Amino acid sequence: MKSRSRYARLIRFARFARFARLAGPAVLALAVFAAAIGPVRAAWAGEIVVSAAASLTDALAKVKTAFEKENPGTTVVTNFGASGTLLKQMEQGAPVDVFASADETTMDLAKLKKLIDPDSRVDFAANSLVLIVPVESKIPVSGPEALAGPGVARIAVGNPNLVPVGRYAVESFAASGLLESLRPKFIDGESVRQVLDYCVRGEVDAAVVFATDALAAKDKVRVAAVLTGPAPITYPVAIAAGSGNKEAAASFLRYLTSAPGQEILAGYGFKKAAGN
Repeated sequence: MKSRSRYARLIRFARFARFARLAGPAVLALAVFAAAIGPVRAAWAGEIVVSAAASLTDALAKVKTAFEKENPGTTVVTNFGASGTLLKQMEQGAPVDVFASADETTMDLAKLKKLIDPDSRVDFAANSLVLIVPVESKIPVSGPEALAGPGVARIAVGNPNLVPVGRYAVESFAASGLLESLRPKFIDGESVRQVLDYCVRGEVDAAVVFATDALAAKDKVRVAAVLTGPAPITYPVAIAAGSGNKEAAASFLRYLTSAPGQEILAGYGFKKAAGN
């Protein structure tokens, strides 16, 4: 019952915080106040909340199952979304034990805001950036230069203020000198999975996602090109500073970076992070 109550609190918080952002500063303040006066989190040994980047959805679902099997009595509650959105949830008091982002920048902000235990931080996976088109598309796109042509009207990218894949896309297009010509065609998504869905449904002519997301929809999208950027794409994970169950959180991090955890990630297309 405690576990369900805590999970329900996380869901209520995420939904209310989203409403508050739309409603305005006054309601946002109320959301933060409500979180502050809510029930004090207990250190329930049998549960941890893992907030992770949307691109990890499928892989961490399997990691969760495997971890719980090896640790009877421990339950992993997962919360997926754009890394920037998850960071905002943590700032506003959402119950989190483990935070995994799709970029170093968001984790650096979490460290700056003292939302994570910096000593626990570790890079556990790597990814690459790809340009995709709907599998049935007849538009000849074989590289980013083709996106500037008149045949391409809509390009899905993540909101660069919240979604790492969007920021990576902007950096890649800027490095190739295409950004300003392509920017009017951008359709922002609130997570990499929303960007992927736009392409799967044929609502855009092209999209920029991670290679692992393209793999998850390999029958519905086609990879037109692998994009390069100024920085490698690595995934850091850390124990949340406000975790009420740091021992179990540390155990989850150890499993994630262990051989079995890395094998699961590799099965979903993730590469090993440097040094892991």
